[in-house]
Amino acid sequence: MSTVFIIVNIGIFLLLVGGLYVMQKKHISFAKRVFAGLGIGIVFGYLLHLLYGAGSEITTGTIEWINVVGTGYVRLLQMLVMPLVFISIVGAFTRLKMTKNVGKISFLVIGILLATTGISAVIAIGTTVGFGLDGVELVEGEAEANRNAELVERAQTVESLTVPQQIVAMVPSNPFSDLTGARPTSTIAVVIFAAFIGIAYLGVKRKQPDEAAMFSKIIDAIYAIVMRIVTLVLRLTPYGILALITKVAATSNYEAILALGTFVVASYVALILMFIVHLVLLAFAKLNPVLFVKKAWPTLLFAFTSRSSAGALPMNIKTQTRDLGVSEPVANFAGPFSVTIGQNGCAGIYPAMLAVMVAPTVGMNPLSPGFIFMLIAVIMISSFGVAGVGGGATFASLIVLSVMDLRLAIVGLVISVEPLIDMGRTALNVSGGMISGVLTAKITGEIEEDIYRRPEIEIAEA
Repeated sequence: MSTVFIIVNIGIFLLLVGGLYVMQKKHISFAKRVFAGLGIGIVFGYLLHLLYGAGSEITTGTIEWINVVGTGYVRLLQMLVMPLVFISIVGAFTRLKMTKNVGKISFLVIGILLATTGISAVIAIGTTVGFGLDGVELVEGEAEANRNAELVERAQTVESLTVPQQIVAMVPSNPFSDLTGARPTSTIAVVIFAAFIGIAYLGVKRKQPDEAAMFSKIIDAIYAIVMRIVTLVLRLTPYGILALITKVAATSNYEAILALGTFVVASYVALILMFIVHLVLLAFAKLNPVLFVKKAWPTLLFAFTSRSSAGALPMNIKTQTRDLGVSEPVANFAGPFSVTIGQNGCAGIYPAMLAVMVAPTVGMNPLSPGFIFMLIAVIMISSFGVAGVGGGATFASLIVLSVMDLRLAIVGLVISVEPLIDMGRTALNVSGGMISGVLTAKITGEIEEDIYRRPEIEIAEA
């Protein structure tokens, strides 16, 4: 009998997909189709949860088939990440009009990412204290106990690595292996390798301009092909978001969310406050924050539903160049760097909140200037390379708590609401990456403000 219900549910899902396809054929805007996919997915997923329950055989079987669309879409984007990171960084060097801009652009992008991560840590500290969150009040259930058992081994790996060893781990020894994503630090290793190629290109350009011109044309051709693939994949975004949000709405543990409701609310207050900081920075740069929100929204929605900053990289770069007017060299630096350095949500807000919550349980005052300064510094430093691994927020938290000599068990105690909070964290990560690109482009004069001011969204229309 359950098979019949699964078939009916899949039939309904296919009808919803068909509806989005009809909207596409009628040339309804990309942003409206993305919003439609989000709204329809929430309603359909919640109805599945309401009718069958999150863990029922019918729900599980239905979601398994829906995952063909959702997970398949995410994997298509992940397929592009390493090639896109590599070709974007190398292409950034070949497209720069002035060699001296390389250092300035890199410094500004990294500086903005680290600075906003530090600000996010400050906001997280204030929010945690303001809501009166206390790690002592968290209760360990069966799921949390299992999670903490899994974290023990991972924590030992983190604790056994000194800071110099963590830095060395980022250096590529076999770039071809790193291009496959073989290591947790593969993404930042590919960034470093591509940067070396770019710097070598600049040297060849001065001494052997003909060879450099040939290399530049090859890179331009590869970049054009990769970005065309990106465009083709991005056209599937409304369908991917429909499937991803359906899964979230159908399988979420609403009882656990209610039990840890204060922590969830505090987390989203911190995330929203940091997003407002992003908009304030744009206002200071004399760029319209409302236009940024409108144009970045489809990309942020994908990041929210997929929980993958790396997967959102193709949309991140496309949004910066096609809709926000950022030059390709700047976007090609800001996008890949933001996947590996200074993620505001995963490496900033989340570790800071957990550290402040657990500090009183070991006799530390989370409001002492020494503790706050140390925590912010550790968060900023540990943000290098963290985003390139799966479960980046967990890894970042383990590093921060270990360095601060705090108990690690709190990481496992919030496992039941981890997916819900991770959605917001990922969206903030991607927002921070785009902000770093836009602000860097504004400072260096590498932004076309006519494109930024244009109201239409063209991210996947070409």
